[in-house]
Amino acid sequence: MTDLGPGSAVVSRRNRRVRMPLAQGADVVARDNGRWSVTGAGEDTWVVRRRKSRAEREQGGAQSTSVKLGDSGARLLLDPAALQDERKLQLAAAEYLCHQHVAAMLEFYGVNCVFDVGANAGQYARRLRRHGYTGRIVSFEPTAGTFAKLQKAAENDPDWWVYHYGLGREDTASTIHIGWNSMNSVLPPSDYGKDRYLRFAKSETEEIQIRRLDGMMEKALDGITDPRPFLKMDTQGYDLEVFAGAGERVGEFVGLQSEVAVLRLYEGSPGMSEAIATYEAGGFGITGMYPVTREANTGRVIEFDCVMMRADAAPATD
Repeated sequence: MTDLGPGSAVVSRRNRRVRMPLAQGADVVARDNGRWSVTGAGEDTWVVRRRKSRAEREQGGAQSTSVKLGDSGARLLLDPAALQDERKLQLAAAEYLCHQHVAAMLEFYGVNCVFDVGANAGQYARRLRRHGYTGRIVSFEPTAGTFAKLQKAAENDPDWWVYHYGLGREDTASTIHIGWNSMNSVLPPSDYGKDRYLRFAKSETEEIQIRRLDGMMEKALDGITDPRPFLKMDTQGYDLEVFAGAGERVGEFVGLQSEVAVLRLYEGSPGMSEAIATYEAGGFGITGMYPVTREANTGRVIEFDCVMMRADAAPATD
């Protein structure tokens, strides 16, 4: 047992615990003082972090920089190692902000069903749950091996439904290039894509089934009173085909998220301006744009995650 002061104590089992003073009236108890440091993050705020190297241990505790994020009330704690790779830091920040923004839009617009097209192994759906979304998720993944992982991920979540289909402009059978990790695509790689990713040099194909989105919506929305669906697409250059398959029912979606390409990785895929113009013609407006990938040697953005909402679906505010 470690005494922290009047009325406070910690009971721990096995291994040595060390009490470290932070400030007047504030202590922290951590395992092995030689591998932990305490960093000030602002007034009355401290962070206990594990040191990763001998160099860090020799430098002392207060190595990170606390950055105020405007007038939001939030602060960002930056480790010196993170600042050494600007591109990696920016992309990580963009990914985090995109997830936060999508979660906020789902809550604000009262979304109660997310269509997760190009679900892969369920990473997007799991992030939705971590960010507090509790409504229905309907995931689509066409490749057999990845679908098995998706099915496993969703097995204990009764409001997460999974379908072994791809979505597109028509109900059909097709082939998909596989063996590219999460970048499997119905489309072949472009010359630019081949130059950028060695994984595109070799691929196998797999027969898949493709369905129109409008033909899947009735079943997917069954039992939901006043459906307010959101469409997420990440299909490696095939998003406009998915969107076309919604037909007139695209007007039922209150928002969407699509990966739009500035530099095309896949032959025949639409450019960013074409994709956004198509979504805007469908009644959606941009609420956020977040870089997904950037060239290390030039800094150019390759793809953005584009989040769009239907303004006339926004809730009335005073």
